[in-house]
Amino acid sequence: MSPLAHPFDAVIFDMDGTLLDTEAVFKAIVYEVCTEMGFAMTDGVHGRMVGSSHEATAQLLIESFGSHFPYTLFDEKCRTIMKSRLSEVPVKAGARELVTALRELGVPLAVATSSRANHAMGHLEAAGVIGFFDTIVTRDDVINPKPHPEPYLTAARRLKVDPVHCVAFEDSISGVRAAHAAGMRTVMVPDLVQPSDEIAALCVAVLESMAHAHEHLVTAPRSANGLQEHLQVKSRG
Repeated sequence: MSPLAHPFDAVIFDMDGTLLDTEAVFKAIVYEVCTEMGFAMTDGVHGRMVGSSHEATAQLLIESFGSHFPYTLFDEKCRTIMKSRLSEVPVKAGARELVTALRELGVPLAVATSSRANHAMGHLEAAGVIGFFDTIVTRDDVINPKPHPEPYLTAARRLKVDPVHCVAFEDSISGVRAAHAAGMRTVMVPDLVQPSDEIAALCVAVLESMAHAHEHLVTAPRSANGLQEHLQVKSRG
């Protein structure tokens, strides 16, 4: 039986690419802006950007394109275009149903994202899912962003649950590393980046979509620390 089939106390979600279907849109914008600025973005460089903090992304782009790369201008252009193209923020397939089922069962929920607070809150509100979560941890709330475990540890602390009794959903390599380092049962739902064998080994399940996670939700007995409801999640097969 999968380790995910045990009762758990809370579920913590990454945002972009996991809850929200924003990464493909952002990828197109990144290529567009880089071309406009005279730089040749590649899939290899972009793949390393997925799930990274602004600091890590800035360092990556400067290492890739040289110290003359105008990251501040790049970031401003990407944000402006993203805002104009995502007046309605799409939700990943199955995500709304999953968080709805968890909320109805009384399971504490959180978001742990590398995005800044204004971006995260705006997108979650535009997507119509912000009200599902008991707490939202953004880049502004931590000293160390993913792949450091601090975002996930902060979310668990706010929910007043032990990290080892949490399930974390992620789509990126840095996110998987962060959730695993926090001691959480980590589920990867790949979006633009597929896991290597090393990354897959850090996960208790790698699922095709959030809909697959929802398909395997069933109620479980009360745990020793007193939650009224729990869920069991079984990985496919």
